[in-house]
Amino acid sequence: MSYIQDIRALVGPRPLIIVTAGVLILDERGRLLLQRRADDGLWGVPGGCMEIGETLEETARREVREETGLEVRELALFDVVSDGEIYTYPNGDQANIVSVIYRAIRIEGDLAADRDESLELRFFSLDKLPNLPLSGQNRSILRRFLQTQEK
Repeated sequence: MSYIQDIRALVGPRPLIIVTAGVLILDERGRLLLQRRADDGLWGVPGGCMEIGETLEETARREVREETGLEVRELALFDVVSDGEIYTYPNGDQANIVSVIYRAIRIEGDLAADRDESLELRFFSLDKLPNLPLSGQNRSILRRFLQTQEK
């Protein structure tokens, strides 16, 4: 059982502060990898909740490996996103999410979606990102990412 599942067993769906790590992965053509999440069918960057005993970098690497099959060999901090919004998951659980976002500098492996968490993995050109149905805090994350690409 994960840390969040343990806490949920105690407090139910009430809002929790959750720390997550996500990774921006660009291909050689400058397209961004997104996953269509199995829980809500919406798009977002690969990532997820930090577990007890992990560093944020370990969380980022583990989540990318679990969700995409890729191994992140080198990371660079991109941003910390905390917009204060309370998100409600499809099961009714609520969370105020603090996301630490990295950029993948070097990755290895073959792309393969984990069907438990990902319905689909796809690289998107940056001009397509604003029109995608995005999961939770990913709207804020991708808005910040796109602002850095315009400079």
